[in-house]
Amino acid sequence: MKKVSSTIWSGRTDHIENRTSFRYHQVVAVSALKDLAPSPDTIAIIGFESEEGVRRNSGRLGAAKAPDALRGELAKMPWKFPDTKRLVDIGNIECHGRELEQSQQQLGNAVAEALHKKMTPIILGGGHETAYGHYLGVRKSIGDHATLGIINIDAHFDLRTYDEQPSSGTMFKQILDQDEHSSYFVAGIQRYGNTQELFDRANELGVIFEYEENMHIGNLDKLTLDLNQFISQHDFVFLTLCTDVLNATFAPGVSAPSPFGLDPSVVRSIIRTVISHDKTLSFDISEVNPSLDENNRTVKLGAHLTNEAIASFLGRT
Repeated sequence: MKKVSSTIWSGRTDHIENRTSFRYHQVVAVSALKDLAPSPDTIAIIGFESEEGVRRNSGRLGAAKAPDALRGELAKMPWKFPDTKRLVDIGNIECHGRELEQSQQQLGNAVAEALHKKMTPIILGGGHETAYGHYLGVRKSIGDHATLGIINIDAHFDLRTYDEQPSSGTMFKQILDQDEHSSYFVAGIQRYGNTQELFDRANELGVIFEYEENMHIGNLDKLTLDLNQFISQHDFVFLTLCTDVLNATFAPGVSAPSPFGLDPSVVRSIIRTVISHDKTLSFDISEVNPSLDENNRTVKLGAHLTNEAIASFLGRT
């Protein structure tokens, strides 16, 4: 685990004592996870510097730079929570060379340890291969037999075969093939962003999905009902966001931009809905690509959506 530079968590300071004036950079504690005592009401930031899965999936590279870029934008945002709520940053897991599987296992171990210490993991990817490491940690934490609902906000199913090797397009097939106690719900599917083979595979695997074209502010009642029903059927849930689900006007800095993607307000609404449930344990954001961004728009939007997740978790208690 690589410690994050203190210079990343910096920004404007309006007051050094009045907590109502504080921003993220004034409250975050940078510490190794092993040195932290169990602490409920604590958000644990974990970075996953990986784009090996994207490379294997023939995507555009650059997402490995996202964790620190997202931190830099979060640092500037107001921290509007009571003294009892804490924010810790335990550092970045680096994917060295082609060692994706080892890095995903490292991420899983960090997520599991954070959950064991009663913290809420917020994972900053990285390519969407982040989600598999995220899954490994949640499953390790909850045990082999608890039912796990995986909710993915994504334009793509990511159900490709992994006969040759896993990638950023295979994670959810990997999970469903090996874990009979997990189920998968994906919101934001592009009708023409996935082959018919992938739609057929989704149906064979019992995947629940909603098309992007049906998801608009003012028209989310059915989606909300379906999400709530899905969550009610599982012991635990985790949420993953692939930012290529967003309309490319708002999020140009992704590996696979979506001209007909979702409005950010829709994604924010889904995040709030899912995390409002106590069963939801953790959140990751993936596929932000600073090297492809325009005027830092995608990074900033990613930070704001991450803040929504943090606010929703800390607002539950």
